[in-house]
Amino acid sequence: MLNQSFRQWSLYTTFLILGGSLGFLGHAYWFQRQLNASLQAYGEFRQYEQSLAELDLNSDSVNFIAEAVKTVGPTVVRIDALDQPEALASPTPLFKKFFQLEEGLPTFDGDRQPQGTGSGFILSSNGQLVTNAHVVGNSSKVKVTLKDGQIFEGKVMGVDKLTDIAVIKIEATGLPTAKLGRAASLTPGEWAIAIGNPLGFDNSVTVGIVSALDRPSAQVGIPDKRVRFIQTDAAINPGNSGGPLLNVRGEVIGLNTAIRADGQGLGFAIPIETAQRIAQQLFTEGKATHPYLGIRMLALDGEGKNRLRETLPTLAEELDLHQETGVLVIEVAPDSPAAIANIQEGDILKQVGEQPVLTAFDVQDAVERSSIGADLPIDLKRRGTMRQLTVQPAEFPS
Repeated sequence: MLNQSFRQWSLYTTFLILGGSLGFLGHAYWFQRQLNASLQAYGEFRQYEQSLAELDLNSDSVNFIAEAVKTVGPTVVRIDALDQPEALASPTPLFKKFFQLEEGLPTFDGDRQPQGTGSGFILSSNGQLVTNAHVVGNSSKVKVTLKDGQIFEGKVMGVDKLTDIAVIKIEATGLPTAKLGRAASLTPGEWAIAIGNPLGFDNSVTVGIVSALDRPSAQVGIPDKRVRFIQTDAAINPGNSGGPLLNVRGEVIGLNTAIRADGQGLGFAIPIETAQRIAQQLFTEGKATHPYLGIRMLALDGEGKNRLRETLPTLAEELDLHQETGVLVIEVAPDSPAAIANIQEGDILKQVGEQPVLTAFDVQDAVERSSIGADLPIDLKRRGTMRQLTVQPAEFPS
């Protein structure tokens, strides 16, 4: 009887010890999970603090936008044409006819103002400025007003209407300069900050995001330009043209250039790499050069094939369009580089240089990256047979 009671007591004690141990282990496991969660939250908080530090914020700063504006704002200028500019000349007939991209797209004149008022920013401490070509118009001199109120007479050193870039020189030294970033590394969704003089309201700041990249000029509504634009929803109004588009670090990533009159929350900027390259040519040579083939093109996508059947039914009947892709040559300018290289109407471009092409914009980009007078190989299909020709792009006719 005593042994049985002892066994029962031992069994109860064992169960009690096991239950306590399991409870303790469960509590320890729960505590460890809570500790891990707390450590993770603390780590995320430290990362957040570090990200704020990378934006160069401090206790005296309102936010990163204010920091960026404080850095770049003194470099932004107001530009007023001194001699009354005539309306900008329309695209040359040669361009309209023989470097046509897509038809049936909306036309757009940008935010050109008859007063020739716009924005710009300082590239060098000795007075080199960049702005839009449509801001200076046909003026040879402009009035440049700095943020601190100083006024200078500026000389227009060069204008490139194909990229809508112009450069100005003022006689000054020790000026603040804008820090340039890289548009090539942008990602849609990043912050975008615009500074300029919209509608006469000097030194205005708007903010939004980078909405999209590589918008073709024809899609924006200015098919006579050779630019792939940054799209932003930062408000860009008449007078903003020529001003900088900034990233969160206060670096210039683009040059604000156009608004769509028929859209809300749509602004466009020239990537800073393009603006910088053209500005350098204008300052050193007085003009910018652009390679030129001399062809009129049509992309063989669904819309392009339908358009071809409607406008050129004979040519459409000659081609097997069902599975065909590429860019169709529908006209060649006489005595142009394309004509000299024996590119013919009805040829379907497949590759230009090392770049496969599916749209006329692809062809334009490949030609723009080529060199004037240098060999540029082109793979094409002519009446079902693949061929490779070599063309030497010439300078775009002025």
